Amino acid sequence: MAVKEGAKAEKKKVVVIGGGVGGSLVVKSLQFIAEVVLIDQKEYYEIPWAALRAMVEPSVAERSVIYHRDYFTHGQIVTSAAVDITESGVLTADGDLYSYDYLVIATGHDDPVPRDRGERLVHYEAEYDKIKSANSILIVGGGPTGVELAGELAVDFPEKKVTLVHRGSRLLEFISPKASKKTLDWLVSKKVEVILGQSVDLDTMSDGIYRTSGGETVRADCHFVCVGKPIGSSWLQQTFLKDSLDSQGRLMVDKHLRVKGRERAFAIGDITDIEEIKQGYAAHTHAEIAVKNLKLLMSGGRASKMSAYKPGPALAIVSLGRKEAVAQFPFMTAIGCFPGKIKSGDLFVGMTRKQLGLKPLSSKPKSPSTGK
Repeated sequence: MAVKEGAKAEKKKVVVIGGGVGGSLVVKSLQFIAEVVLIDQKEYYEIPWAALRAMVEPSVAERSVIYHRDYFTHGQIVTSAAVDITESGVLTADGDLYSYDYLVIATGHDDPVPRDRGERLVHYEAEYDKIKSANSILIVGGGPTGVELAGELAVDFPEKKVTLVHRGSRLLEFISPKASKKTLDWLVSKKVEVILGQSVDLDTMSDGIYRTSGGETVRADCHFVCVGKPIGSSWLQQTFLKDSLDSQGRLMVDKHLRVKGRERAFAIGDITDIEEIKQGYAAHTHAEIAVKNLKLLMSGGRASKMSAYKPGPALAIVSLGRKEAVAQFPFMTAIGCFPGKIKSGDLFVGMTRKQLGLKPLSSKPKSPSTGK
């Protein structure tokens, strides 16, 4: 039966799996023009690049841990895990099936965090208490997470002994050797002990003594493991998209960010096989391209008119405390207050909240010693 003239066309159904950097922007952008369902294991979106600051200043989490409903006001939120996908629907761990016209997979990396926002805030308070009560701290892993945590501790708690152990030959191996060396020199200048080319067997720790693979001993009151997390795609191996995963478990996508061979399924963020540094700004750009293409398709536009994603030049900024950072730009590296002004102060929290249509709220730092 033909639709009567003047009648509104039925809205398309879009299911988004994953409420991280990319998924949150997709649902926020499509909520008024489609029937959108967000499936996420937690009830909140967390700005990931603020997590380490929240460990030394828990009040930061009040701004960086955001209820999905605060920015996604016109759609359905399903707080559960997706366990299967068919050609037309997504099955959750609760046994519910959600049909879709278009699908967006944005599950990033596996990161076991609390389901409830309140529990996440309590977690940061506990981490802060753990840090504050320790005289010596061990960090395992010298990637961006380990380096940023070492920087936060060195600046906010300079009286504490911080040791960083990294199995690689240099810190921040995803950026240039020159930037790695500058980072090492900065940490050493802040009295952080850095041990490279070794790992730590945490199972053999006894009475605060940790042993490295090189036979060294490290004394620490507590430790933090800051190593890479697995891609959040293992569950896809049992779905109809199992043949769309590459050997590393990443979803293969075309230049339009559609899962290869699938016209109605998109993938964005760290889960994709796009060869680029996996950074939040890249996931954000993926989301913008996916939204643009979904709007085109839902309005009846031709697939040949879809926008293509082109990875940009290598760019990375790693915070070193509250005022400094190390940065790799396309033609240079820099360290100190100049790159720090770009990221380290507010860590893009205010900007990210604005992008989600929320107020920035206060970004005035509190004293780590007094909390005021």
